[in-house]
Amino acid sequence: MLTPDVVAVSYGLGALAFGAFTLLMLTAWRGRLQGALLVAASGVSTLWCLAHVGHALEAIPPFWALQLGEAVRDGAWFAFLLGLLSAGGEGRRRSLRTAMTACAVLLAALAAASVLGGFGWTVGLGVAGLTRLTLTLHLAAGVAGLVLVHQLFRDTRDEHRWAVKFLIFGLGGLFAFDVYVYSLGLLFNRLDGASWAARGVVNAIVVPFLVVAAQRNPTWSVELFVSRHVVFHSTALVAVGIYLMAMAAAGYYIRVYGGALGGVVQVAFLFLALIMLAALMLSGQARARLRVFLNKHFFKNKYDYREEWLKFTQALDGEVPDSRPEDNIVKAFADIVEARGGVLWVRQSSDHFQPAAAVGTALPGGAALRPDAALARFLERSGWVVYLDEFQREPGRYSGLVLPDWIVGLREPWIIIPLMQGPDLVGFVVLTRPPTPRYLNWEDTDLLKTCGRQAASHLALLKVSQALADARQFEAFNRLSAYVVHDLKNLVAQLSLVVSNARRHMHSPGFVEDAIDTVDNASQKMTRLLAHLRKGREGEGQARAVNLVSVMEAVVRDRAGTAPAPTLDAGGHSLTVVADPDRLASVLEHLVQNAQEATPDDGSVTVRVRHDGSAAQVDVVDTGCGMDPRFISERLFRPFDTTKGNAGMGVGVYETREFVQAAGGTLDVESTPGR
Repeated sequence: MLTPDVVAVSYGLGALAFGAFTLLMLTAWRGRLQGALLVAASGVSTLWCLAHVGHALEAIPPFWALQLGEAVRDGAWFAFLLGLLSAGGEGRRRSLRTAMTACAVLLAALAAASVLGGFGWTVGLGVAGLTRLTLTLHLAAGVAGLVLVHQLFRDTRDEHRWAVKFLIFGLGGLFAFDVYVYSLGLLFNRLDGASWAARGVVNAIVVPFLVVAAQRNPTWSVELFVSRHVVFHSTALVAVGIYLMAMAAAGYYIRVYGGALGGVVQVAFLFLALIMLAALMLSGQARARLRVFLNKHFFKNKYDYREEWLKFTQALDGEVPDSRPEDNIVKAFADIVEARGGVLWVRQSSDHFQPAAAVGTALPGGAALRPDAALARFLERSGWVVYLDEFQREPGRYSGLVLPDWIVGLREPWIIIPLMQGPDLVGFVVLTRPPTPRYLNWEDTDLLKTCGRQAASHLALLKVSQALADARQFEAFNRLSAYVVHDLKNLVAQLSLVVSNARRHMHSPGFVEDAIDTVDNASQKMTRLLAHLRKGREGEGQARAVNLVSVMEAVVRDRAGTAPAPTLDAGGHSLTVVADPDRLASVLEHLVQNAQEATPDDGSVTVRVRHDGSAAQVDVVDTGCGMDPRFISERLFRPFDTTKGNAGMGVGVYETREFVQAAGGTLDVESTPGR
């Protein structure tokens, strides 16, 4: 059986907690309605707890007044929750009006039942019936409170739930305990004494959650400030008290059930507990962990991380056009902590870390870092931001870290930030000391580590982009080389023909003259091809007006020595096109050569040049073996695919099509096998 003193102490704690909360909010209230509703609800809860204390000690006020006061307390919290839910459109306002009406009717019925019970008016229900009705209405009020808390949780966006999370915990727990108390009352037709007495302590436990919620929601116009030092020392004091109580209880059971040695073991156990408590209280690491936990979960963040991420991402792009990406990374980190500058080390293809950029300080020479060096291994293993001042004071916190000799040569090195991509260290930044002393806490560390991963991804993207650019340059060079080799192959064929005929016609003046012209022409072409190869595709000859008929006449003349000799049908036209004359002659000669190679010696190859509207059209017609549609669609224009074995390169037709399309023309193929 619980004594009245126990009940009074329990509700006294509740009154003390809510009273302090009410006074704190009154000093911080800035006049908004939502803040006023919170102050009112807290004040009513204080008076309700005080009424329970008076009833437990002196039976004043009577029990029915306590129930009536509880209806008022529930109404105050309902008003506060409905105020939070009031934002929304017309549909939301209609729903809230319905909810407000239902809550008002419920509370009015509860107040009426409490008053009727106080005056002994059972209105035909009898004492037991009226009691069950009152308990049912109290239970319904608790359920209604839970419904409002749940609706507030659902209506709050995910990114804003951080602000109302502790309010949900506090009021949700308060109403849930009320539901538990009155459910037991309905089940057993009487209130459970222990549960009823515990409500005061439950109300006191709820208050810290409400304090945090008020501090996180300045829009309630309750600009509540709670000192971090006060919270830290209060939490530490409560934790020490709970620890001592637990150890005392354990020591008691050891003494009772320990037999003859129970007293000795109890004393030894309590001594050990005190030694452990002293070790925890004197542990700087334990205090730091507690302080970080409280700062993370009970106070507003120092940084707006979304804004900081956007600023850092923009800083990586650079404020100055054409600035070096590596310099931008150092500047971005320096701006976060107001450092003078720093140096960036990047992992190279040899896995060594080399200085890549320096801002506000000189780029150190000979400061390469091996991947198996102690600094590199520590950063990759831990991912920690290294504070060099802290390392000098407490080297034990950085187990296994050995700084390289060149770090001393830097100008006032301050912190080292790892750039991690997954589990791999891709680089690190050493920042120099800022102009004014600055203390960095866990939030600065978290921000620097997060930005380090962003910078590592940026570096990896730069490396991949550079590798892709290099690969494209090699690809363009290789393609151009293939085209040049293809053209050289044709020139070699011409020179070989001159050599093979020289034995029979070397004494003929006409042959010697033609041979010299052929060698001279081949020499000029090879010189131009080598120039193109040195300069790349962009170094090719400029397009200009070219007489197409003259180009075709030269091509037919050059290919006349190979059977079947081509014939030209220009129809007496003089057509002018805009193109690079060397490349134009090369691709047209390739088409004629292909036609000759596919046609027997007794066949024919005819080249027609004609005017077709606004375009000039060149037809290369042969009576060779022909091609089927599948070969044309799948293999004809595929580079490096040839039917000539080792004698072919497989790039001629592909290059012809690319050149014609680049010049604004088209290349069409009409062929039938056997024709």
